[in-house]
Amino acid sequence: MKAHQGQHAVAAMCRVLGVQRSGYYAWRARGPSSRMRRDHALTAIVRRMHTETKQAYGAVKLWRALNAQGVVCGKHQVARVRRAAGLTTRRTRHYRRAYATNHYAPAPNLLRQSFTADRPDRVWVSDISLIPTRAGWLYLCVYLDLYARRVVGWSMRAKPDQQLVCDAMAMALERRRPGRGLIVHTDQGQQYNSARYKTLLAAHGLVQSMSRKGNCWDNAVAESFFSTLKNDLVHHENFASREQAKAALFEFIEVFYNRQRLHQTLGYQTPVDYERISVVA
Repeated sequence: MKAHQGQHAVAAMCRVLGVQRSGYYAWRARGPSSRMRRDHALTAIVRRMHTETKQAYGAVKLWRALNAQGVVCGKHQVARVRRAAGLTTRRTRHYRRAYATNHYAPAPNLLRQSFTADRPDRVWVSDISLIPTRAGWLYLCVYLDLYARRVVGWSMRAKPDQQLVCDAMAMALERRRPGRGLIVHTDQGQQYNSARYKTLLAAHGLVQSMSRKGNCWDNAVAESFFSTLKNDLVHHENFASREQAKAALFEFIEVFYNRQRLHQTLGYQTPVDYERISVVA
């Protein structure tokens, strides 16, 4: 009625719609309801959080993130304002394997798809993926600790060679200083079967484990990390150079993924927080 008041008389519209003129004018005089005011305030917060989390969170994870920051709201309220604001998670896409597997005898599969650990630095998993840039491919290798899904070591190079996996392992060893007997699980990529890599593992008393050939589920945690990385960041960027990609990947791994992104597997905690709580306990 308000939108058509210039074309039709208020009395005529009220008669056609079966409402009282007094009720219409009372509605015009009223301000927004308390629910509308709460939703309006929450929408601004949800928009900010949606951007900060790289548009990766659905309604439930977004609600938990807001609660963790002290924002009092309900799960269904977050879903409602998120839907009204037209906020959706970024679409997922498949990604390509970064390298071919080898033809050597693999190490035994010690995990057998058991992706849990009772404490930090009992089991690490690793994989390599390629990142497109306008200057050519950039290869990223990561090592994740199964206990808290934390990236403990990483390396980036223009070639997927043994230097890539050894540099990432060296970072993880320097940061974590694990005890002997730590299991390191990978696929059967030729980098993980190189003499240099095997010598590095042996020098620190680490035990090598490998997935079965062609079975991505045997290394599902590492595969899942790269799926998250691609869908949260890489598929939505057009890196002009490898250096630009390296800066964005560093921020994603060290700031967002390890310290800010909530993990459903960890009870909606970040890897760093999950580790910290376990140490205190």
